[in-house]
Amino acid sequence: MYELTVSSLTFVAIMAIGGAMLSSRAARDRRLRSRLLDQPGESGAARHGPGHAPFIHMVRRIGTAVSHGGPSAGLRQQLTRAGYHGSSAAPAYLGAKILLLVMGVCGVCAAVLFTRLSVFWCILLGLMGGAILSFLPNLAVSMRRRKRSRHVRNHLPDAVDLLEICVSAGMGLDMAWNVVADEIRRVCPVLADEMALTNLEIHLGSPRAAAMRHLARRTGVDDIQSLVAVLNQSERFGTSIADALRTFSSSMREGRTMRAQEEAEKMAVRLLFPMILFIFPAVIIVLVGPAGLRLAKIIAGS
Repeated sequence: MYELTVSSLTFVAIMAIGGAMLSSRAARDRRLRSRLLDQPGESGAARHGPGHAPFIHMVRRIGTAVSHGGPSAGLRQQLTRAGYHGSSAAPAYLGAKILLLVMGVCGVCAAVLFTRLSVFWCILLGLMGGAILSFLPNLAVSMRRRKRSRHVRNHLPDAVDLLEICVSAGMGLDMAWNVVADEIRRVCPVLADEMALTNLEIHLGSPRAAAMRHLARRTGVDDIQSLVAVLNQSERFGTSIADALRTFSSSMREGRTMRAQEEAEKMAVRLLFPMILFIFPAVIIVLVGPAGLRLAKIIAGS
């Protein structure tokens, strides 16, 4: 009876873990498929709550009204590299800029209206405040894009090493790519999502070279563009993919070491300003302070 109970509980636990893994994988595949097909897999109301849905819809309508011919390709590419892949990202971005511009102009004009400044200065300060506020979406997108690029660039050598090991073990490139995407997800979800999206694009019928180029275009990382070029050339000329990946991974490790050394050398210059502003005055006070107090007492006594 005891053995039967233990076996039953083990079976139930294994089935529950397997069902959870399959459900999470299915949800991730649906999310990646919605990104690839440019469909809204998750609405703004679902992400931000039902109370924010009218405001988000209003911002998107403002952006759509501003961009009559549609957003430019450069703007869409910047938003994609920042992680905003939906078709409504560009209208929301433009609508937020217009809304912040209006809010800045109105807020600053209302703040300086009760001062003694002339109308010209009120309008000028209002335009300056609106311009500063309208620049905030640019700053947010730029910071997010740099953060994603740095995250991908730091973890790409490990992914290339895993890919080379899988290919050297006898796996095909597509299967190895999928395995590496699953393994790297725990340390770099951004790179794992992009690799899984590329694999899904290949499974939907896109040529591997085109899917790889789309990966390089979405991330905007130079190392990924070099990796895509190496894989495409190896496939085109029939050379060993494992040898090409081994050579490329060693060059990437050398590049990462050089970047670390460069950052370490820059650290001395960066520490110079805090030392001058904070540490050096404290040292001067500690060293010269007692002598200055004694000198002041001597002068006061004389």
